[in-house]
This record gives sequence, structure tokens and C-alpha cells, in this order.
Amino acid sequence: MSTVSGDNQVSAPQAFAGRRWLLPSALIKEFDLDPERSGRRPRRTARDWVVDFSCFLIAVFVGLLAADTIEDENLPDGYAAFDQLLGALSCAAVWLRRRWPVGFAAAMVPVSLASSTAGGASLVALFTLAVHRPFRYVAWVAGTYAVLNPVYFLLRPEPDLSYPWAVALASLLTVTVVGWGMFVRSKRQLMLSLRDRARRAETEARLRAEQAQRLAREAIAREMHDVLAHRLTLLSVHAGALEFRPDAPREEIARAAGVIRESAHEALQDLREIIGVLRAAEPDDGGRPQPTLAALEALVTESREAGMKVTLDQRVTDPATVPASVGRTAYRIAQEGLTNARKHAPGTEVTVTVTGAPGEGLSVAVRNPPPEGEVPHVPGSGQGLIGLTERATLTGGRLEHGPAADGGFEVRAWLPWG
Repeated sequence: MSTVSGDNQVSAPQAFAGRRWLLPSALIKEFDLDPERSGRRPRRTARDWVVDFSCFLIAVFVGLLAADTIEDENLPDGYAAFDQLLGALSCAAVWLRRRWPVGFAAAMVPVSLASSTAGGASLVALFTLAVHRPFRYVAWVAGTYAVLNPVYFLLRPEPDLSYPWAVALASLLTVTVVGWGMFVRSKRQLMLSLRDRARRAETEARLRAEQAQRLAREAIAREMHDVLAHRLTLLSVHAGALEFRPDAPREEIARAAGVIRESAHEALQDLREIIGVLRAAEPDDGGRPQPTLAALEALVTESREAGMKVTLDQRVTDPATVPASVGRTAYRIAQEGLTNARKHAPGTEVTVTVTGAPGEGLSVAVRNPPPEGEVPHVPGSGQGLIGLTERATLTGGRLEHGPAADGGFEVRAWLPWG
């Protein structure tokens, strides 16, 4: 029904914006279709002019009909002229009905009691009050009319109608005018409620979109965090090796320095991407692609170049058909397992086993024996395995980790496939 423009604003309905002249000025103000006059009373539209002129003609027509019957009444001298003067002023006041609906209706109560030619203007005033104000105002004014109608016809009986019929007809006319005005008001309230409902729906949709973008950015950041942790652990291990073995051969020192330099560069790139994703309004689709199961061999090769002893046992039927999310999760499990083995069991031989087939699922296991001797402490967040468990659960799988029977450590996971 409408479109979002800004944080908390909804533009006017496009269907109404092009047909402003068809709407009442009261709705123009509610829909804010006239921003140049924001905060001020809206100008009459073409529809308002037609309605106001029609109400004026109705008031004049009813007043002329009443003026014809004044001569048949036995009134004091000069009262007929006074009656018609009040009727003329009341008809002129019809043009002010939109500005002061309550005041106009309240003023017409004593005027209609004193002047029969003001009857049409009093009906217009009652209709205007029912359209523009809540029912409590209408109830007071209409109730006053209901009480005064019998008094009026006692003072000025109708020549062509009996007293009961005159009172009943006036009461029926009052109820009809009030009901018509309330019907018009209910239609306007319905339009406003639909506008408010559309605003709420658009606001909720915008919030859901922002939440989805935030979750996507956080997911990408978590993916990059795993890579960054891997790089920094590699840095820590090689820096520690240089510290504890200053007498190592020149070739090993050069290789370790190269690994440190390359890992530092990669870590800096990953950190930049994490910050960029968290700052951006939308995920950066132009960034580096996320690893899948096909990148597992490259991960093992990188770990071997860093001095680890890694055995890869990969027996996967048709690995090209592994879903991207499953393959990415398997890669992260193997990466985190290698990182933990490098931290807590350096020098041991780590075995990475990946098996599976479509319909059976994909199994990933990373196992390392207990380390030999005392292992220097390497700081870490301790959240890697918790994050892996959550990641595996989100894909519909499961992950277990803990000490092995020989004192080593093992990470086992099963992921759905097919």
C-alpha cells in the first residue's frame, strides 16, 4: 500500500498521491500528502468544495421550505424576520463547519430551537460532528436534540402533521443523519487503520531484512574467524620454534620465517575481510570464496609445509556432489582439529579421515596421539570446538570430541548428505 522512505517514515500511498483532489482534506492531513503545509490546516480539495457547496444548498433548501410555513404560524410581529435572519446566518456558517465542528454543532442547538429556517444547517452541523469527532461528542449533541424536539413542536406545532408524528419524524431524521455521519467516519478510520497496518508490516519487513543481513554478516565473520585462528596459531607455533631453537639450520630458519611472513600476510587479509563484513551494510560477495571439501588436500599440504606430520585418508564416493555447506563444515572441522593438534600435541602424527557417500552421510575424524614431553602453553579462546558443535548441529549433523583411549585426542563428526 505504501513504501518505506527513511528509518521511521512511510510515504503516502502512491494510488492516493495522484488523485489528491478525490480525498477529503482531513485524510490529506493524516496521509501527509501535502508536505508543504505540514503542521497547518490542510486546504480544501476539489471534493471538499463540492461537498461543502452541496451542504450549503441543502441547508438553504430546507430553510426555504421552512420559510414558506412561517406565514401559517401564529407568531409575534417581527419574529418571522428574526427567524429568517437566524436561518440565513446559519446557512452562511455552514462554510465554517470543518474548522469548528464541535462549536458549530453546539451553537446550532439553541439556534434550531429558536429558528425553523435553521433546521437544515443544524442537520449539516450534526452530520459534520459525527464525521469529524468521536461518538461521545455526537451523543451529547444528538441527545440534546432528542430532548428539545418535543419542546420545539410544543412551542411551534406543525400545521400538516400531528404532534407525535412530527416528533417521531424529527427523531428519525436525527438518527439517520448521525448514522450516516458515523458510517463516513468509520470508512475513514478503516483507511487509516489499513495505512497503519501497512506501516507496521513494512517496518517489520525492514527489521527482518536488517536482521537477516546482520546474521549473514556474522556467519561470514565466523567463517573468517576460523581461518584467522588457523593462521595465528601457525604464526605462534613457528615463532615459538624459532625462540626455542635458535641453533636450527639456516634452511629451517628461512622456511619458518617464510611461513611466518606468509601467515601474517594471510591473517592480515582475513582480519580486513572480517572488519569489512561487519562494517558493510551487505555482505561482500566479491571477497575470497569460502573453502569446501575440495580444499582439504590444500589444507593438509599447508600443514605439512609448516612441519606437521599429517596423514589424510579420504574415501568419499563422488566428492563433487557433496553439498557446499556440508563440505565447508567438514573443512572447518578438519582445520580446527589440525589447529588444536598443532597447539596441544606438537610433533605428533595427526590422522584426518573423511569417508562417506550420498545417502549415508559424511564422516570426519581428526585424531592425534598424546604429545611427547611437556608442551609449551599456547593461548587460545577455547571456543573453537563449541563453535564446531553448533555448526554441525545447524547442518543437521552431530559432533563429538574428547580424549582417546591411548591418551590422545579425537574429534568425530557426522554430517548429512543426500
